[in-house]
Amino acid sequence: MKGRRYPTLAEATHIWARIGLLSFGGPAGQIALMHRILVEEQRWLGEKRFLHALNYCMLLPGPEAMQLAVYIGWLMHRTLGGIIAGALFVLPGVVSIMALSWVYALYGNVGPIQALFFGLKAAVLAIVIQAVIRIGSRALRNAAMRAIAATSFIAIFGFAVPFPLIILAAGMIGLFGARAGMPAFLGGGGHGKVGAIQVNDADTLLGEESPAHTQVNRAWAFRVSAVFLILWLTPAALLFAVFGPANIFAQIAAFFSVMAVVTFGGAYAVLAYVAQEAVQNFGWLAPGEMLDGLGMAETTPGPLIMVTQFVGFMGAFRGAGGLSPLVAGTLGGLLTTWVTFTPCFLWIFLGAPFIERLRDNKVLSAALTAITAAIVGVILNLAVWFGLHVIFDEVRTVMSFGLSLDMPVLSSLNGPAAALVLVALIAVLRFRPGPVSVLAGCAAAGLALNFAGIT
Repeated sequence: MKGRRYPTLAEATHIWARIGLLSFGGPAGQIALMHRILVEEQRWLGEKRFLHALNYCMLLPGPEAMQLAVYIGWLMHRTLGGIIAGALFVLPGVVSIMALSWVYALYGNVGPIQALFFGLKAAVLAIVIQAVIRIGSRALRNAAMRAIAATSFIAIFGFAVPFPLIILAAGMIGLFGARAGMPAFLGGGGHGKVGAIQVNDADTLLGEESPAHTQVNRAWAFRVSAVFLILWLTPAALLFAVFGPANIFAQIAAFFSVMAVVTFGGAYAVLAYVAQEAVQNFGWLAPGEMLDGLGMAETTPGPLIMVTQFVGFMGAFRGAGGLSPLVAGTLGGLLTTWVTFTPCFLWIFLGAPFIERLRDNKVLSAALTAITAAIVGVILNLAVWFGLHVIFDEVRTVMSFGLSLDMPVLSSLNGPAAALVLVALIAVLRFRPGPVSVLAGCAAAGLALNFAGIT
């Protein structure tokens, strides 16, 4: 691009730090932010190349916005550029969630703090319901996709089928449907337009041709990937070898390492899996606390999946053993973050050299389409599950004909909570304010209700 100097790594680091500090609003907002800064303002890359990278990240497990940052960082400044971009995208959220986790653990039972999170729960539930509607309107375009979504909801809500099995089954349905030439599985998808300004690749710093360092051989991809594979799995292996599978840190490392492989569909889909395991199976925290953690992630910069750091913190805090609970919680939170985000670098550095082949694979795209449909059902399960525990003070499990259903005790209806959820839901569906505005408004309402003696 004439008249513009290629940024140094130090200059790029400044841009990535700015993006990391401003990355509020979930993946849609974060992708739009990167588009505005990197495509429209800095003109590092054009529209076509940006969407090319985004489509690839959509195929991967894990937070797509963070992986998009890693990919563009690698494209601009090789492997070190990708590491810096990804680390700076996550770091503000790590610091913010850790600080809030300490406050929650120490002062979570104090009246004003409880009132604050009472309001945040209502806002988060409304935002999750909005996500179901938004994703469903894009993904459920035919009867086959609607059937997959309905089946996934029944499977996870009624039969507690593990999230990874639902994703695997949906992917296989998509693969076989595409191979059979069924039209329902051959449609396109994606995020649609992420910016109003169209920037041609030829008018950017990268231009239309791929940089020389991207034309690498398979040996490079496997060497770099092997390093990140070792960095990812070594902590879990050591914890298992030294302390055994019953140790809380070994459990955290193993669970979130598995989660990193199956987390297609974004943070809300991940939360359904985390809630199913961390709350119901491991007992690390209560259902309402999951909503509190998501409220933290919604109001701080970084990926929404950063809520998992709070889950790991609380699990280790309550299973500290001989350690100080706060020290154990801090270590558990950092361990969770490490095994959650380290694989993101692996996926990018392993797949980037072969991106064209993956992008043009229609069968793989069909698998992603089916997985997205299944995720609608999973997120609906999350909304129902959260709703039961926000609006009702008591929920019981009913077992009948192989079904295991959570049912509310109607007499335990929490009127103020139900009213606040209704107001928040009307706000997000009718007026569509930003998530931070919704969260701030509901938090203020929670404090006001507390001071009025209503909650």
